[in-house]
Amino acid sequence: MRRRDFIQQAASGTAAIAIGAIGLQSFTNFKSKKKITILHTNDVHSHIDAFGSEDGRNANKGGVARRASLIESIRKENAHTLLLDAGDIFQGTPYFNYYGGELEFKIMSKLKYDLATIGNHDFDNGIEGLYAQLPYADFEFVSANYDFSNTIMDSHTKPYKIFLKDGIKIGVFGLGIELKGLVDPSLSKETKYLDPVEISQEMTRTLKVDEQCDLIICLSHLGYHYRNNPNKISDLKLASLTKNIDLIIGGHTHTFLPKPTIVKNADDKNMLVNQVGCYGLNLGKIDFYFDSEKNKSVNGTSIIV
Repeated sequence: MRRRDFIQQAASGTAAIAIGAIGLQSFTNFKSKKKITILHTNDVHSHIDAFGSEDGRNANKGGVARRASLIESIRKENAHTLLLDAGDIFQGTPYFNYYGGELEFKIMSKLKYDLATIGNHDFDNGIEGLYAQLPYADFEFVSANYDFSNTIMDSHTKPYKIFLKDGIKIGVFGLGIELKGLVDPSLSKETKYLDPVEISQEMTRTLKVDEQCDLIICLSHLGYHYRNNPNKISDLKLASLTKNIDLIIGGHTHTFLPKPTIVKNADDKNMLVNQVGCYGLNLGKIDFYFDSEKNKSVNGTSIIV
């Protein structure tokens, strides 16, 4: 059912993903620590089926069924797991053209996604089209820097959401890319884009100080990095300009990372940025370990589906 040109584009954009480990602190005495697992996807773009045997470097990879089995096995290993998505759920195969996003949200609900943010392509059927599919999503959306107050999406997203897993308080907030030049105003209507750095400072202050979160995650659709435009806000730039974010889960640029990138934040402390490419070819897996005083260590992996 896929368009041939889309398959060729997908095949040319993939890269080998290695399993790697990174450390913010020592990895000693894992058994005595609490373990929180963060699973994540981005830019799945309506890819429901696995790629076929003839699809180049993507051959026999991806697909919802395989991802579901992988997620289920990881949840059996650790019940304290969150499943997140960094946007661009819609657009890319005829499934979206035919069902308008209903199938994507139903499948994510079956996979028990906990939370997602909104990407620019999620406006492709207009903000009314996105709104119309919300009843099929058994998970919530976070978007702190899109002001939907004058649109039909008003009150249907939150700036952040807090989860409690094994006594660990996890705050997750969402950021979207500037829509100007990417999304026709007739589709996004009166959605207002707010500065992601200012909003992140506000969110981290709220989550760290007011909510006393032990782990802060940003679900971002800003893009990993723009080599030809280094001044454009990206995940790497956001990481360096802010503090108290432990992990940025990114999207938009379809960046295949062999392992999460360690970045020095505004306080010169280590934090992580990760992105797992596109089309459901990979699943990100980040394990955070907390000792009795809630000091953190981390192990990051990208898994080929």
